[in-house]
Amino acid sequence: MIKQIKLFDPFIDTKEERIVKEILYSRFWASGSGTDKVKKFEQSFTNYVGSDDCIAVNNGSSALNLALSLHDIKNKEVIVPSLTFVSTVNAIIQNGGIPIFVDVIPNTLCIDYSKIKKLISKKTRVILPVHFGGMPCNLDEIVKICNEFNLVTIEDAAHAAGSSYNEKKIGSHSMAVCFSFHPVKNLAMPTGGLISLNHINHKNYRKILESRRWCGISDRHDGLYDVKEPGWNYYMNEFSAGIGLVQLSKLDKMNKIRLKIAKRYDKELNLEHKMPFNSECSYHLYWIMAKNQKQFRKKMSEAKIETGIHYRPVHSMSYYKTKSILPITETAGKHIVSIPIHPNLTETDIDRIIKSANTFC
Repeated sequence: MIKQIKLFDPFIDTKEERIVKEILYSRFWASGSGTDKVKKFEQSFTNYVGSDDCIAVNNGSSALNLALSLHDIKNKEVIVPSLTFVSTVNAIIQNGGIPIFVDVIPNTLCIDYSKIKKLISKKTRVILPVHFGGMPCNLDEIVKICNEFNLVTIEDAAHAAGSSYNEKKIGSHSMAVCFSFHPVKNLAMPTGGLISLNHINHKNYRKILESRRWCGISDRHDGLYDVKEPGWNYYMNEFSAGIGLVQLSKLDKMNKIRLKIAKRYDKELNLEHKMPFNSECSYHLYWIMAKNQKQFRKKMSEAKIETGIHYRPVHSMSYYKTKSILPITETAGKHIVSIPIHPNLTETDIDRIIKSANTFC
């Protein structure tokens, strides 16, 4: 019987089990109650990435929504790649903004900074780069453009927990950096997200975000509170934060395993178009380009190897359909396939994946 190789698989041990039991029997499960794991996770992640502050929320979509809410983008434009998970763009719409789609760089599938300037108008407010698959975007060039045109950089780092850029952790560069923690992510949780802040005004931003993530509640005193604006129910729970603390303690170790696998793929996959090797990448995904996407995935499935498509370009979806001309993004959408890359893979698994990919692609 051939073993099924999973596309994603969280890397866990008895430490996660112990902390879940601790929280379970404490009977304090919501954010800020009893065990205070959410606050500890925020502090630990702040120290890990070297940012000014971090605000934990219930998922990555909430992080993006809150980060964008710090800037009035109603009827304003946000430049964003179309090759991303749809929640990146949904958050722009939910804040009243207008997404302006930009193409990606062929070898990294990250935002093509050389095409940003021609898309900037009087309405442009934010540039929202996505660290695709964990590959760091060229933040120097993006920040340079933002400074030139007085724009804000908000990063989508849903794939980039543990990635670095110029030897600094992703999360320490821009005004707001949004992370996602999910069972398939490098730092796995049942559900979770986080906004990393880097700004002279970060204490005030924290106060605003704390209120908005908990229904707009502020000025708590003697059991009473005030609401000065509506907010959301976006708090992270204690179970997620507890698991997150354990996952964070071994994140670099897990990412080193991913890096080792990526190095083998880079050397041994006989494919013309595949994800490049970069020692600063967290390799949440490893993508290749298949001539026939559907047929390749069918053959890999028959070989008991799970694959995925990340992603269908957002600008091709019914709600977002535009006349944007994005040739690299559209080609990627037709050919891209994600193959397994996670710390639970054995050398035998990796051998099978490489042999099968070389045979079927």
